[in-house]
Amino acid sequence: MGARVRRPHGETAQHARLKELAFFWAQAQGFSACAMEVSLPKCRYRADVAAYRWQRKQPGSTAIFECKQALCDLRRDNCHSEATRRRLEVICQRRQVLEARLRAHYPHLRNGDSLFPEFDSQNFIAIGHRGYAGLLRDLRALQNQLYDCTKFEKLVRYRCANLFFLVLPEQFFRDSEVPIGWGALVESNGTLTLTRRPTWHDASEEDRIRFLHRIAIAGTRFANRHTEGVCYCAISNE
Repeated sequence: MGARVRRPHGETAQHARLKELAFFWAQAQGFSACAMEVSLPKCRYRADVAAYRWQRKQPGSTAIFECKQALCDLRRDNCHSEATRRRLEVICQRRQVLEARLRAHYPHLRNGDSLFPEFDSQNFIAIGHRGYAGLLRDLRALQNQLYDCTKFEKLVRYRCANLFFLVLPEQFFRDSEVPIGWGALVESNGTLTLTRRPTWHDASEEDRIRFLHRIAIAGTRFANRHTEGVCYCAISNE
């Protein structure tokens, strides 16, 4: 892995480690252009890790990784309610049961909307099932009560990337608390495991190029910070 990444002021070692693991995990999945602390286009947010995967004769795919080192990073302090959490667990289980039944009754739901078959989504909403739509509304409302998912929602709504991943330690993983449409990378013993696959979100080719440009800017900024001392020494020795 080489030298450790220098941590921004105030960042904990655990959060920096999660970012580093996500950084190398993305590269192992074929995302050859990666950077940390990337200012995203179309919004005011900064991604912990942003990645771009080149695709021959097609627009490349983009991914955002958000690292959470503690439950308080996910939840709003004033909405940490056990009753709400139990309700969320029940609704999540009902959704899983209903989706399994819908797959059985509608075997051709996979809509082939992504460049990669492993990220094809199943468009349950297109069926017009009122019970399923109601479950999703309740699920989103309860998640909003438990943690501040405004950022997560806006990243998806603004189509900031094709894929979104939440990265967190194993002891804090709760499937019901992973935002809808996001994947989950769970850290255990220094290794990340893809526990939930993300949904593919389409984005224009122009937006993907702008995303790649932001990765390049962040990478250049990182290189400048880590070569300042080297350049200064070289000038001093002349």
